[in-house]
Amino acid sequence: MDIVHPSMDQLLPKVDSKYTLVVLAAKRARQILAGSSVKSVLQSHKDVTNALEEVAEDKITFARVKKSI
Repeated sequence: MDIVHPSMDQLLPKVDSKYTLVVLAAKRARQILAGSSVKSVLQSHKDVTNALEEVAEDKITFARVKKSI
């Protein structure tokens, strides 16, 4: 069994829900894939893992913007 780093226990306190975490990591991974520099020490060659590391290290955050329809 593979151990996932960072763990969900480290990541979930950084966001308001696991769905927000998924969207935040996916968006950041796409930015890294497009050439944005990684803000943390590279732990992996996978962009999603590096994005999650950035979330765990508080290098990226999110702001909930409420918009009415």
